[in-house]
Amino acid sequence: MKQVTRAGVPVDVAGAFPAVGQAAPPLTLTNIEMADVTLADYAGKRKVLNIIPSVDTPTCATSTRKFNELASSLDDTVVLVVSADLPYAAKRFCGAEGLDNVETLSTFRHPEFHRDWGVALCSGVMSGLCARAVVVLDEQDRVIHGELVPEIKQEPDYEAALKALG
Repeated sequence: MKQVTRAGVPVDVAGAFPAVGQAAPPLTLTNIEMADVTLADYAGKRKVLNIIPSVDTPTCATSTRKFNELASSLDDTVVLVVSADLPYAAKRFCGAEGLDNVETLSTFRHPEFHRDWGVALCSGVMSGLCARAVVVLDEQDRVIHGELVPEIKQEPDYEAALKALG
């Protein structure tokens, strides 16, 4: 079991975080239209998964805004913001913020994502949510970058994620 921290307090994280070079684990998540999607729905595109606990927290909101800004300059790339938030909440947040370069996806019907992707917070007050992480996939769904952010209140390394995209 891995650990990250939240305000310096250790939090256990279960599951195997995807390693660079490996095929992405399967996923099924729910979009804002309440439809389930898989990686096949983004076939042929590079994918940046911005995995967050909730858009209703300051750091998660900031990273979603930042990836929305960065996504506008990325060719053949989709930015997927993954959280346990209900699709309604994610849609409301993106609408209020004017964010249209990211796609929000929810784990609410598919909690297996948390363990399958190695981001299952399983201790502390945020147990049941996703740890903060970024995983970048190439067009064939191979992992080309991964960051399990060591402190939940810290933003991810945007530059490293962009560098992986070339």
